[in-house]
Amino acid sequence: MNADRHHIVHDVVLVRHTGEDAVDHAGLLGLGHVLEPEMGRAGIAFGHWPLPSGGTRPSYRSLGRRDNAAFTHRTDMPELPEVETVRRGLLPAMEGRTILAAETRRPDLRFPFPYAMAERLTGARVLALRRRSKYILADLSTGETLLIHLGMSGRMLVSGAMPGAFHHEHTAPAKHDHVVLDMEGGARVTFNDARRFGAMDLMATAGAETHWLLRDIGPEPLGNAFNEDYLVGRLNGRAMPIKAALLDQKIVAGLGNIYVCEVLHRSGVDPRRKAGQISAERIAGLVPIIREVLGEAIEAGGSSLRDYRQADGELGYFQHTFRVYDREAAPCPTPGCAGTVTRIVQSGRSTFFCPRCQR
Repeated sequence: MNADRHHIVHDVVLVRHTGEDAVDHAGLLGLGHVLEPEMGRAGIAFGHWPLPSGGTRPSYRSLGRRDNAAFTHRTDMPELPEVETVRRGLLPAMEGRTILAAETRRPDLRFPFPYAMAERLTGARVLALRRRSKYILADLSTGETLLIHLGMSGRMLVSGAMPGAFHHEHTAPAKHDHVVLDMEGGARVTFNDARRFGAMDLMATAGAETHWLLRDIGPEPLGNAFNEDYLVGRLNGRAMPIKAALLDQKIVAGLGNIYVCEVLHRSGVDPRRKAGQISAERIAGLVPIIREVLGEAIEAGGSSLRDYRQADGELGYFQHTFRVYDREAAPCPTPGCAGTVTRIVQSGRSTFFCPRCQR
């Protein structure tokens, strides 16, 4: 077997519609994806300063004093099932194990690393590895939590010893290996990010939910707080299209464009309908369907990205069972429906649905 395939926990290579699928969380959208052209220009440098804890979000400024946070464009991001699959793939290497050595090989990703991040990570034991929306959170024995966001091109690579899996030697860090964690037990966890739109931060575990990237996020769609009464109440009277409402991270955490399209098709709801004009019964009916769609994707190994790889190197396969996403002009798969899958654009994103059976 190819050893390279076996050490890739997450590989984000984006092949969907260019210019779509904005960062769903307002905080990340505001950090300015147009940093990429700045990064590629000679003479551009970014300072390294402590990230504000909890309250204010950081902002890049170029040498020309232009606030890059004011200029944004849309891009694809991994969705909840992909991030959950990455978390599960990292569990054997990280949870319950001590970080023997941490190395930051540059001062920043999307924004600067927190002060002395490598020193604060070294010697810390990972007590728990959890997920909040599209963020991976590592709770540490030091009373801090490491926040990881994969961004557009982030990959978590695991090499070395993995219990019950594989063993191969560590290779020299590659060009885009920006953070390296040598773990107790022999595994090495590397954050690789070619475009540097990912993020890492450290915060007090006790106040993690008040961190500026997490504090406004709605309930987890697979958790008890997300239920029929909650969703009916949140969408009551809302004038926005139902698709936009389900993508709003303040209403429900982690849903992205692909899975919302799938949920609305299964539920027979037209994505263009105003959320507040849909009956409470139909809104309540979305909750079990959301859980069903996400559960299938997680069991399939996550899957919005066609070359997405799990910890064992196998491609996720849920993308091959999409009913409507990226299936423009295909026959509607709903039994008895003679309609055709149609693509429209809503708020800059592709929406795939059947105008015949979704009402």
